[in-house]
Amino acid sequence: MKINSLFYEVYKDDILKCTLCPHECILYPNKKGICGVRQNIGGEMYSLNYADTTSMGLDPMEKKPLYHFHPGEKILSLGTWGCNLQCPFCQNYDISQEKPTNLRKVFPKALPAILENYENVHGVAYTYSEPIVWFEFVLDSARAIKYADPENYNVLVTNGYINEEALKLMLQYIDALNVDLKCFDDKIYRKYLKGSLEPVKRTIQLSIESNLHVEVTTLIVPTINDDLDMLEKEFIWLSSLSKDIPLHLSRYHPSYKFDKPATNLSFLEEAYKLAKEYLNFVYLGNVRKPEYESTYCPDCGVLLISRNGYNIDIKGLNPKGECENCGRKVVEV
Repeated sequence: MKINSLFYEVYKDDILKCTLCPHECILYPNKKGICGVRQNIGGEMYSLNYADTTSMGLDPMEKKPLYHFHPGEKILSLGTWGCNLQCPFCQNYDISQEKPTNLRKVFPKALPAILENYENVHGVAYTYSEPIVWFEFVLDSARAIKYADPENYNVLVTNGYINEEALKLMLQYIDALNVDLKCFDDKIYRKYLKGSLEPVKRTIQLSIESNLHVEVTTLIVPTINDDLDMLEKEFIWLSSLSKDIPLHLSRYHPSYKFDKPATNLSFLEEAYKLAKEYLNFVYLGNVRKPEYESTYCPDCGVLLISRNGYNIDIKGLNPKGECENCGRKVVEV
């Protein structure tokens, strides 16, 4: 379904410039942007994927992954097609890089009622592909969820590649984000992902400054970002924002156009140890090792949340999300 885009301007005559993300694509009549879902139709910019849903269902919060936001809860998760980056190792390339044939229409006004059908489910996650290119739908949906019940929450799982004006509008209705920080080298962003680093850093920083819950994921891909010096720069930068930012270092597996072997586990463990020198909460993803998935209090060392995959055992947290032993705030509940 197409709907007028919120962020664009006339470039010249019937030529338009999209201003949603830093690509700022110049679109001649009938042309689409890099994302594949923004098109100049008759001198107006349209979003082509409004209400187009590739998948919808209940997920564990930890699948986003969010380990410090309502741990152990389920969240209604939905996604669309299209993306404004072109990662050659994309894990969801079948929906991010092309339009699927099996789509269902889900409109924002229906989401509060869908949410009410589930017991003890109070949030919606915009995930799977890239919610930034689903901007108008996500904005309308997030508003509807909040208007239905202010205690409901919205989660954005995103690559963070968005312009500041659009981001600030979106963040008014978002409670938590997991931002995919692909690497910490602008040249690699440009060469492999067809994007740039600084806008992603800005998204993380603005989200934290807006007092939202932010977690960061970095997929460690062989020959791309499996470099301890580069990773250390990332860890130092994140710690300058907050030592309490949860960081997920995930293991890559061959996908899409990339056939390099899976990330070496010993390298992941080295990266984990290095990250722990700067950050209080570091996790390894796609490895299924409880010692790298569980949460410990950084002050007193007590095991607070035991994780084995999506099997969650909350052991030492009080109802406020604090360590029962020492009172240290650890999670948002």
